[in-house]
Amino acid sequence: MNPERIFKVLLAPHISEKATVIAENNQFVFKVTTDSTKREIKAAVEQLWDVKVKSVKTVNVKGKTKRFGRMEGRRSDWKKAYVSLQDGFDIDFQGEA
Repeated sequence: MNPERIFKVLLAPHISEKATVIAENNQFVFKVTTDSTKREIKAAVEQLWDVKVKSVKTVNVKGKTKRFGRMEGRRSDWKKAYVSLQDGFDIDFQGEA
């Protein structure tokens, strides 16, 4: 995998109530580019955090239509990846303090 592509595949960790609940089961949620594949996501996570990935599940999230008075707009579509890690591995987003 191209080293430049690694940093472009993963956009950010997705923080929500559901994401914090499933983090207890060694599963993490990331916002990824819409053209990324499961293999690219797995390789990016394994290389960035030096962990072993068990599985990757992806979801295409459709953007909502929003209104402000008479003006109507639409949020962008985006892709979400659920990454399960093998037992004994963990990702620390806070880093070392």
